[in-house]
Amino acid sequence: MRELQRAAMVSLHTSPLDQPGTGDAGGMNVYVIELAKRLARQGVQVDIFTRATSSTLDPVVEAFDGITVRHIHAGPFEGLTKHELPAQLCVFAREVLRAEAAQPVGHYDIVHSHYWLSGQVGALARDRWGVPLVHSMHTMAKVKNAALADGDSPEPTARVIGEEQVVEAADMLIASTDLEAKQLIELYDADPARVEVVHPGVDLELFRPLGKGQARVALGLPDDADVLLFAGRIQPLKAPDVLLRAVATLLQREPARRSRMVVPIVGGPSGSGLDKPQALADLAAELGITDVVRFVPPVSQEELARWYAAATLVAVPSYNESFGLVAAEAQATGTPVVAAAVGGLTTVVRDGHSGLLVDSHRTDDWAEALRRIVSDPALQHRLGAGALEQARLFSWEATAEATLEVYDRARSSLAAAVS
Repeated sequence: MRELQRAAMVSLHTSPLDQPGTGDAGGMNVYVIELAKRLARQGVQVDIFTRATSSTLDPVVEAFDGITVRHIHAGPFEGLTKHELPAQLCVFAREVLRAEAAQPVGHYDIVHSHYWLSGQVGALARDRWGVPLVHSMHTMAKVKNAALADGDSPEPTARVIGEEQVVEAADMLIASTDLEAKQLIELYDADPARVEVVHPGVDLELFRPLGKGQARVALGLPDDADVLLFAGRIQPLKAPDVLLRAVATLLQREPARRSRMVVPIVGGPSGSGLDKPQALADLAAELGITDVVRFVPPVSQEELARWYAAATLVAVPSYNESFGLVAAEAQATGTPVVAAAVGGLTTVVRDGHSGLLVDSHRTDDWAEALRRIVSDPALQHRLGAGALEQARLFSWEATAEATLEVYDRARSSLAAAVS
């Protein structure tokens, strides 16, 4: 085999250049671009294929040194949901193959697809180009459907079938955690020899302790406030309503806390949350806590780091997370996390050391977890120190090194199969 020189990444339904926190942009966007950056630093040229969502986007964008984002025209620029995108797979795949056909034979050494829609395209490219396919699921329909949030819709059968096809086609599957690897094997009948665990990372230069007081001054927050932060897409799966209900219960039990309570909700509607974009604000009004809740539109990564650093704690009450990037980033700033004990959050958050894991979504349980931290400065300090220690376990540099090893395994396997 020649040395790995070029990788084609497929991120069909969301561009790595989109602002995380709204629409379909979230942790996967961060994953794709941060991994690509580190691969580029290792000398691998990365082309990222994504669907164009605006006529103003340049077809080819040199995003960073060694990273090219290719916007593929497939379907209407705006208004398509993820559930409508399968109808555009043929057009998207054709344009990806056409882009490669304009290059010398053997231009790409590997295809790395992200999310099942991209995996369908990646499987076709694998066969056409004669290179291995590495796939990252990010989320799985069978896992999501087993733990649906109230008001959320189950993933369609077409997605389940599509995921099964991608699992069968991929030369290697990258799981974010041991739990996700187990789910791939048990729920999707993946070959254990083709599943490798590679933890996502955190930009430890960006997400770092900034000084709580300094961060609060920059954001206009009171120095003595109890700041209970939610950051992410506003949709039932992410469960920001769980935090609001718990805050309301906590304030009912301890009314004196109201004067110094601040609950920032940083992010925008996404997924099924788009159907009722005002639902969370309406819930805050219904619970009588509009005076303590602040809705903040999606912010840059630099601004998000300040919000994390300013918080007393960061709440991650999701019904499922394949990894839990928000929790990892928050811990890197030295802020404790209160998270649901689901999915990858049980790997990212070390219960009692970097934060607290809550075994349910019951309001009383969450209210008690919040109370434990806001009422105990010594616990805040201890968990904050543990959060910094835990965050050092995750870096994008380590993620890239491990991913390159997976690429090598996939290439060696394919080479052996055709020899």
